[in-house]
Amino acid sequence: MTAVPFSQLVLVMVQLTLLAGVLMFFRPLLVGIARALVLVVRPRPTKDELAARRKLRAAKLATQPAPASNSAEARTLASRI
Repeated sequence: MTAVPFSQLVLVMVQLTLLAGVLMFFRPLLVGIARALVLVVRPRPTKDELAARRKLRAAKLATQPAPASNSAEARTLASRI
């Protein structure tokens, strides 16, 4: 097992503390940069695309049969007992 000098441990602890302080100070900037990079990779859909999705979803819901109500479901289950 190798021994690490105490002064080196103190130096590493000071460096980590300074790094954490700098990251906390520049956190809003770093978060903004990260969000910008995400938008570059996966841009937001336009208003027209969102409207088209909404219209398609509404059309799908209109063509699906209405689900049975809970009371009818409960009566069906009760009749089996």
